[in-house]
Amino acid sequence: MNTAAAASPSSSSAEAARFGSGQAVRRLEDEALLAGKGRYTDDVRVEGQLHVAFVRSPYPHARVVSVDTAGAAAMPGVAKVFTGADLLATGVKPIPGVAGFRRADGNPAATPPRHALAHERVRYVGECVAAVLADTLQQARDAAEAVFVEYEELPMVVDPAQALEPGAPLLCEGLPDNISAEMRHGDAAAAAAAFAQAAHVVKLPIRHQRLAAVTIEPRSVQAQFDAASGRTTIRMSTQMPSAVRNTIAGEMLGIAPEELRVVVGDVGGGFGMKTGLYPEDALVAIAARSLRRPVKWIAERSEEFVSSTHGRDVDAQAELALAADGRILALRVHTLANVGAYPSAAGVAIQLLIGPWVQTSVYDIQTIDFHFKAVMTNTAPTGPYRGAGRPEAIFNIERLMDEAARQSGIDRLELRRRNFIRPEQMPYKNPMEQVYDSGRFEHVMDQALQLADWTGFEARAAESRRRGKQRGLGISTFLEWTGGNVFEERVTVAVLPQEGVIEVFSAVNAMGQGIATSLAQLVVDAFGVPIEKVRVVLGDTDRGNGFGSAGSRSLFTGGSAVRIGSERTIEQARGLAAKEFEAAPQDVQYAAGRFSVAGTDLAIDLFELAARQPEQRIFMDSTSTVAGPSWPNGCHISEVEVDLSTGEVDVVAYASVNDVGRVVNPMIVRGQLDGGAVQGIGQALLEQVVYDRDTGQLVTGSLMDYALPKSSGSPDFKTEMDPSTPCLNNPLGVKGVGELGTIGATPSVVNAVADALARAGHADKAPRLQMPVTGASLWALLAT
Repeated sequence: MNTAAAASPSSSSAEAARFGSGQAVRRLEDEALLAGKGRYTDDVRVEGQLHVAFVRSPYPHARVVSVDTAGAAAMPGVAKVFTGADLLATGVKPIPGVAGFRRADGNPAATPPRHALAHERVRYVGECVAAVLADTLQQARDAAEAVFVEYEELPMVVDPAQALEPGAPLLCEGLPDNISAEMRHGDAAAAAAAFAQAAHVVKLPIRHQRLAAVTIEPRSVQAQFDAASGRTTIRMSTQMPSAVRNTIAGEMLGIAPEELRVVVGDVGGGFGMKTGLYPEDALVAIAARSLRRPVKWIAERSEEFVSSTHGRDVDAQAELALAADGRILALRVHTLANVGAYPSAAGVAIQLLIGPWVQTSVYDIQTIDFHFKAVMTNTAPTGPYRGAGRPEAIFNIERLMDEAARQSGIDRLELRRRNFIRPEQMPYKNPMEQVYDSGRFEHVMDQALQLADWTGFEARAAESRRRGKQRGLGISTFLEWTGGNVFEERVTVAVLPQEGVIEVFSAVNAMGQGIATSLAQLVVDAFGVPIEKVRVVLGDTDRGNGFGSAGSRSLFTGGSAVRIGSERTIEQARGLAAKEFEAAPQDVQYAAGRFSVAGTDLAIDLFELAARQPEQRIFMDSTSTVAGPSWPNGCHISEVEVDLSTGEVDVVAYASVNDVGRVVNPMIVRGQLDGGAVQGIGQALLEQVVYDRDTGQLVTGSLMDYALPKSSGSPDFKTEMDPSTPCLNNPLGVKGVGELGTIGATPSVVNAVADALARAGHADKAPRLQMPVTGASLWALLAT
């Protein structure tokens, strides 16, 4: 079915006008959460439940000589102590590593075997070595301290450049180096020729620092075995329940997926960090099956810092070749991506493929030379974090564009105008073979310039100077890719007369982003019933399976599936109503929850019709597919004030116009954009995960050392959406929005700092700016 052409049933009901798409409906999820009635994993308490404490490696690289658990096993309340050898003896297999990528020699991508509990060797500080299960959490913690592990410390490396030096410690046995995988894209010879004839060549070394996804709710998992059915139910905080189920069952235990059920309640934030399977998740499920008792683990914040996946951590050398008139001739980007001790498929794909898909962004660039290496080090693995590769790519090109404007003398707005992809070029295929279906990039920028009062900046800068501050103006014009490249989605729709509700199940997942509200609004659009009569159910692999929520795909794939499933339900019900009326289906009309026959007094309520069916319901199992990814885009403009005497930076103004296609809920979309922008500002100015290069220890292991943005330091956002260019790849016309703010904010703010330096006579310092631009780092830069 061509979903882009699917028709929508017409309903002029007042309910659709009040609560359907386009309306700022208050989030349905919030009433329970604000009343303290949310149901997170830690809220589930089962009689006889055991608690887990993990013994973690204090070394970044070591051989595990022995693990003595006797003392711990004899302590009060202890039910079991698991080691890596125990799991191996029962046939538990490692967590799957990298697939689908290759090394330069043609061999498959490399990753060491990652076990639920380390066996024989540990490769980063915080890796799980043993697990203690006890009646209380305190008993488990006490016993964990009694587990004696003998280690033989090995040489380590945490820096990716050092990991590639001759003689560097190797993480994966049998390899000559620490490269997990690498990819080249484009035509290096053609790019070299373009650079040779360029009038302007801009080169920037760029450091994308490592970040931690600090969710309000840490990772949480509880598992319970049912002896009667032989099944295990795992309740956890995750974005992708089906992936967790399939990995534990099929890859690690070799059992049928149906033997496991994964249930997701409320999730206190994900940001991509909760997309994959962790060793702790697997251990809890395995322990519950082995001991036939409920088992729970809730991560401590310190555990999150050392063992959850981190984001970014890329060193890039970015170069841009331009003609004398500013036209871009070629783009060259070579990177080293630190993917940690155990590269994952997602972690490698983000840096070698997904980020590169948008590296040329909104600009008409066809000649590229990209070379990306995924490098193993003795650090925690990296993986998805809000934006996942796209923030790195957009930061590269936007920093290059502003620096090119300074070095060439061409106004930065004019430089962008000369290189924008034009609307008449759509659909546009970029050099990475990605096709943009729609976009009016200059139109979006023009709106943002007006919203930000770009022409009034000089007056504001003068006022800042009177107060002893240097003001800077930054811009980023960009796009991103959303969808996870999984375009099929299944939903079920049930009209339940006993309860008087239309229940929709989807395999996309809630994690605080308000997706249930948006899906409910789409149901209101279709059925024309009050939103109180809509129930959205998510997060249960017994009800349905799918990709989950990642890559900003929930609305444009999941929402499209809900729209199509609702339409199909109405069509099925139309046929049932026709039988009741003894009329032809084409004569039966539907509006606002009622079927009728035009020109007669024949009518029946939707729920009454459902009650007359043999199963006393109308049920639809619907699978549909969107045509491709969406390409949301925007223009983000920020203003900063810099104290040149201390290096302190304040973001004092922020305006953005965002093309996210059709907007289902403006309030939710603005929240996503502004929240994302705050995270992007955090990367620009504050956040950084630091490992000591000499010891391999995590230096930023708590919120005392890892700086996060605060509401008190955030600007007043002027945020607008431009719905005039709908996506052509899905029937809703929507584009993903969850990561757009993060992607646009970071280059906008750093460009604003660079602009402030240039205006103060320090243009030579601008190319050397690196994130995070802290007061200390900027002061040091100005002092050199």
